[in-house]
Amino acid sequence: MFGLGILKGLGITLRHFVESYWEDLRGWGRRYFTPEGIARRRSRDTRGIFTIQYPEEKLPVPEAFRVIPFLVYADEADGTRKLRCTACGICARVCPPQCIWIVRASDSATGKPVAHPAEFAVDIDRCMNCGYCAEYCPFDAIRMDREYELASRNRSGHVYNLEKLLKPAAYHAAIHPAAFAREEAERAQRQARRTGDA
Repeated sequence: MFGLGILKGLGITLRHFVESYWEDLRGWGRRYFTPEGIARRRSRDTRGIFTIQYPEEKLPVPEAFRVIPFLVYADEADGTRKLRCTACGICARVCPPQCIWIVRASDSATGKPVAHPAEFAVDIDRCMNCGYCAEYCPFDAIRMDREYELASRNRSGHVYNLEKLLKPAAYHAAIHPAAFAREEAERAQRQARRTGDA
């Protein structure tokens, strides 16, 4: 019979529409703007429309979620920052869109290059969030951030310089706890091997 498929499709749409309101009534006060409501709408048991009311509600992002890179530094006891980056340039070479620029610092007395960057910049408009820079860094100096609300009305603020890219190792440990624990265990194993060989 002609039109039966259309009626079945409209019936499914109508069922989802009604189930949405039924879920709202059943979970009155718990469906929106609460972590329990977000978890319920993300589960397989949800019925009806399950949209998130962004920006009032935000989905929790997974730990491996990555957006733009940042540089890791360690706070020393005397209050200085010890930057892990040695300005080797591997991250700039493996970057597919070539959005990383590094200028190596040089000793003012001798003019020889030293192992830290004088300038480090990332154009976040060109960055494709692949994570190659963090993956290939041999010193674990560059990691991927989870901050994704980066829109602005002008483009001038989308080239992040060295100061804007610097974040402490504690920040990396807070946003990537499992990865940080794994990295620290691997670092301890490497250190134990070095001391065992010596």
